[in-house]
Amino acid sequence: MRTTLSILAATALLSCAAAWAAPSASITAAVADSGRPATDTARDANRKPAELLEFAGIKPGMTVVDLLPGGGYFTRIFAKTVGPKGFVYAYFSDGADERLRKAGKDPDNQGAELKEAYANVGVIHGPLSGFVTPQKVDLVWTSDNFHDLHNNGGADTLPAVLKGIHDSLKPGGIFIVIDHRAAQGAGPGVTSTLHRMDEDIAKQEVEAAGFKLVGESKILTRDGDDRSKKVFEAGEHDQTDQFVLKFRRK
Repeated sequence: MRTTLSILAATALLSCAAAWAAPSASITAAVADSGRPATDTARDANRKPAELLEFAGIKPGMTVVDLLPGGGYFTRIFAKTVGPKGFVYAYFSDGADERLRKAGKDPDNQGAELKEAYANVGVIHGPLSGFVTPQKVDLVWTSDNFHDLHNNGGADTLPAVLKGIHDSLKPGGIFIVIDHRAAQGAGPGVTSTLHRMDEDIAKQEVEAAGFKLVGESKILTRDGDDRSKKVFEAGEHDQTDQFVLKFRRK
């Protein structure tokens, strides 16, 4: 009986955490910011940034890490949401350095435009296995990248990456993981073939690193998505079925 009650309590906790709430004024203003590129705002309908930030609990004054920020879509929104009393670190992996050099780009210049545009944004460029931040942070966020942490030999270093994230968070700090959902039971191999993630494996890996799952959201759930389809097929990236998980550092 006690076990049953514990399961029900845990289920209720996750359900409450996933309950929809209207985005705060700071988040709404950040998404509406006229300084955001048109290429970013054109993606809002599918990426639902306001709803995601509200679920994550991002507020003014927080220190946030955007892990593998790409072009800075979420970094820009974070910067405006946390405001001048908060700070955002855009964390770029040095694992892509060689590819960038071959493309004629300077890997050390990643995120330069973000630092120039936002006084409260800093850039970290280094190995994921050595993940570390200059100060303890409130929240680490990674969107559509968790599966990449398994590829190109990354599965071997994943425990070190997750430990670095855990240790960089303040006690009770939050780790948000968003990724393209693979079919249930698809296994680890789809991270490289489909660029999707088996949700159950993601939960197991993050919890094994000392985190507790405290919330799940259906904000990006799309039941009509073919989970056996490659993410990068035409028009697929922002329209996939995605899981949204909130973990707390124990």
